Amino acid sequence: MPDLKEQLRADLTTAMKARDELRTATLRMVLAAVSAEEVSGKEARELSDDEVQAVLRREAKKRREAAEAFGSAGRAEQAAREQAEGEVLAAYLPAQLDDADLAALVADVITRTGASGMKDMGKVMGAANGAVAGRAEGSRVAAEVRRQLG
Repeated sequence: MPDLKEQLRADLTTAMKARDELRTATLRMVLAAVSAEEVSGKEARELSDDEVQAVLRREAKKRREAAEAFGSAGRAEQAAREQAEGEVLAAYLPAQLDDADLAALVADVITRTGASGMKDMGKVMGAANGAVAGRAEGSRVAAEVRRQLG
């Protein structure tokens, strides 16, 4: 069994014993999403750590978007809950790149691919997303690529 999934299960058990309702609910939700991903498709399979991280990133993004939606609708309590769930999930994800590191990484990719303008954005985005490996949101990467190519 992949280590990350095992870690999530162990942390769920710990949270349940500690009666930490937020952490318990969040970990149950993400483990349910992992299980759903495992049985989707034609054949059930075990997810690798990278695939589990992709599920975690997707769930964290859902929490951020929900927190923004609740906040703009004036529902501060629900927004705070979604934000807290996102923070629980963030503990299992690699540290996000800061803006300077992201800019340097994109500049390196542009140099390596020989991109010269916006027409090469797709080529740069493919290489940049591979180099970023989940340490920055796609929208941040795209914005930086546009800024440097434009």
